[in-house]
Amino acid sequence: MCIEFKNLAVVDIFERLKSNRGPLGQHSNEAHGYFAFPKLEGEIAPRMKFRGKEVLTWSLNNYIGLANHPEVRKADADAAAEYGLAYPMGARMMSGQTAKHEELEQRLADFVGKPAGYLLNYGYQGIMSIIDSTVSRNDVIVYDSECHASIMDGIFLHKAKGGKSFVFPHNDMQRARKMLGFAKNKIEETGGGILMITEGVFGMSGDLGKLDELAAMKKDIPFRFLVDDAHGFGTMGKTGAGTGEHFGVQNEIDLYFSTFAKSMAGIGAFIAAEEEIINVLQYNMRSQIFAKSLPMPMVIGALKRLDLLQNSPQLKDNLWTVVNSLQKGLKEAGFSTGNTQSPVTPVVLNGTVYEAANLTMDLRENHGVFCSVVVYPVVPKGVIILRLIPTAVHTLEDVKYTIEAFKACKDKLVSGVYNNGVIGGNF
Repeated sequence: MCIEFKNLAVVDIFERLKSNRGPLGQHSNEAHGYFAFPKLEGEIAPRMKFRGKEVLTWSLNNYIGLANHPEVRKADADAAAEYGLAYPMGARMMSGQTAKHEELEQRLADFVGKPAGYLLNYGYQGIMSIIDSTVSRNDVIVYDSECHASIMDGIFLHKAKGGKSFVFPHNDMQRARKMLGFAKNKIEETGGGILMITEGVFGMSGDLGKLDELAAMKKDIPFRFLVDDAHGFGTMGKTGAGTGEHFGVQNEIDLYFSTFAKSMAGIGAFIAAEEEIINVLQYNMRSQIFAKSLPMPMVIGALKRLDLLQNSPQLKDNLWTVVNSLQKGLKEAGFSTGNTQSPVTPVVLNGTVYEAANLTMDLRENHGVFCSVVVYPVVPKGVIILRLIPTAVHTLEDVKYTIEAFKACKDKLVSGVYNNGVIGGNF
């Protein structure tokens, strides 16, 4: 639809949005409320309610089981009762600073082996703002092609300022080195520096960023190293300090970032680095300068979560017992779990979008198993990924039941039962 305005044809933005809903939104009529934006109800646990039925849930990033831990629940409730959800009011720089915020920052930094830390309200905006505040238009970013959308948006901000970036295929170290060479040539023109960005654990595939091999490249071409370890913090490494600890290269990571939305089962994020760099970020990160401080109950709750993460190693041990049983059992049953080396467990199948929808419905309605399904355009056409997130509070019986359900559904997928051209039916 066009609107005539002084002899100019002006597109109605709303009409354009309605006719072009985007790669995911184009399926919203069929998907909303079931495949997208589903409502899981009840207390956070391996078994919850979906559309009135109990389901065994494998879709929550509650890795070490803190979301409904009684000590966490009590800390959250006590802090809310004492402080309410408003305190402190204002941004950290103006009136939102407290000793508890500073305590949490330093304890997080100590845990991941860095001199200082900075508490962030959210992970997504946080890492975007970190990138934006760290690089100038003269600097060059080199990054892995499968980096999270939040990192990509941070790189888009850099490019909007006239900055340059080079991408290498996922975990391809030969191409990474080549892209570093291109970056080196570019900064010789601009007089800038290089920022390398990758992830500790890639949240869709579950494989690890090759932090050790990337860090070794610093010897030939100096760069600063930013690692997003959202899925690695609390799950990887001897103490749970992350994927850098797992590889023994935590000291080579210049900017260590993670979110509370996974192992910490909360809201917020943090960045850890040398003290002077943290101070620079405090005074330049727009997402924090112009945002209200994280409410006190979330800070005190995060301190309790960190206590448990550090002092209850059995939680991580329980997680890995479930992870190893699930991934081993799936492989023995003939399923591909890709290259995962982490708790993230993708089950890779072949089929159409319709088959993916029907398989998912069969799992949920007839077997009571709820997991996330990923199809095109997130993955190539013809690929279906069922993404399972094991946690410390799942049981080995949960694992056994789920594998049997997957086997039954795979047989139907291969025999064409789901290929009926419509979503739904008798399976």
